[in-house]
Amino acid sequence: MKRVRVVAAVIRRGGRILVTRRPAGGPLGGLWEFPGGKVEPGEEEAEALARELREELGCEARVGELLFRHDHDYPHLHVDLAFYACTIADDAVPQCLGVAEIDWVEPEALGRREFCPADVPLLPRVGRDD
Repeated sequence: MKRVRVVAAVIRRGGRILVTRRPAGGPLGGLWEFPGGKVEPGEEEAEALARELREELGCEARVGELLFRHDHDYPHLHVDLAFYACTIADDAVPQCLGVAEIDWVEPEALGRREFCPADVPLLPRVGRDD
């Protein structure tokens, strides 16, 4: 089974958390996720996450502490997924460059969205404002 390292951002603003929807027609199309992507060979995780946020959202981000790491097996792929706390500038306006939709969601409302299975274990952790 193919293995990939993936990084994702938990970005909070005004008590809400930024989530993105995957484009329809692609793998896991239409599902919600925390923005991020694959770590390329030779990249550090923080470097990869900052790059992915520029590519997907058009935003510069500061990558903070590691919040959660786990492995997830899809039928065709093994994912080593690391979630980091990130910040973007208060005046930054994320754009749909590599995603179908962007939304700022109240933490308690995250469970009402259909998320990619690999992201689901994080939901109860970010639902708290630790």
